[in-house]
Amino acid sequence: MTIKTMAEYAASGETPEVLFWVGCAGSFDQRAQKITKAFATILDKAGVRFAILGKEENCTGDPARRAGNEFIFQMMAQNNIQVLNGYGVQKIVTACPHCFNIIRNEYPELGGNYEVLHHTTFLQQLIDAGKIRLTDASSFKGKKITYHDSCYLGRANNIYEAPRKVLEALDAELVEMKRCRSKGLCCGAGGAQMFKEEEKGDTRINFERGREAVATGASVIAANCPFCMTMLTDGVKEQGKEDSVQVLDIAEIVARQLGD
Repeated sequence: MTIKTMAEYAASGETPEVLFWVGCAGSFDQRAQKITKAFATILDKAGVRFAILGKEENCTGDPARRAGNEFIFQMMAQNNIQVLNGYGVQKIVTACPHCFNIIRNEYPELGGNYEVLHHTTFLQQLIDAGKIRLTDASSFKGKKITYHDSCYLGRANNIYEAPRKVLEALDAELVEMKRCRSKGLCCGAGGAQMFKEEEKGDTRINFERGREAVATGASVIAANCPFCMTMLTDGVKEQGKEDSVQVLDIAEIVARQLGD
């Protein structure tokens, strides 16, 4: 599969339907790269005309702003906005809730006004429109799946239903953790915590969340964020359940179910 860049579209005088903002994790983290490939495969099979920025995409500046370095954030954001506006981008979809939140809610004050969707919302729209069909029921049939609400998608943007509706389209049983939706427990990586040294305490937050997920009896933990993916995977390993419990992004789950 060949994915065209915005520069390639612009050179041919064409405009894609949507820009896929890959994000730092989706570009460089080996685990998150699998999510990127899965979502790109779905877009391709659904016939969506999409593009990426490629080497022109830089960090959104979210970790810098959360860590208190406003100067670095402003510099990164303004550079990104200049590139996006230069191509006339109107619609952006991303698999990272952190990128989604900051581009949607914090870029407008700097002149970056776009329709921004998280990939779970976009997946729900594709399913509802009949553009993708989940026909290979063998992968998850009869399995229990529990869903982790990431902070930046849930509490920060009040998006709870779209990811669940995607999972409900599967031939599987969706089981909720005790702390879910607006009362969901953070994975421990938000607010630039992913990049900070560990602080003293009785237990790691991701270990606590891993215990809650394993306690549901689910064999699959569905995530929607590359940071949550890392933290939940470590939480499952701490429980010694890595051989029986999978942590998968919703895009990976959907990609395994796609029909022809």
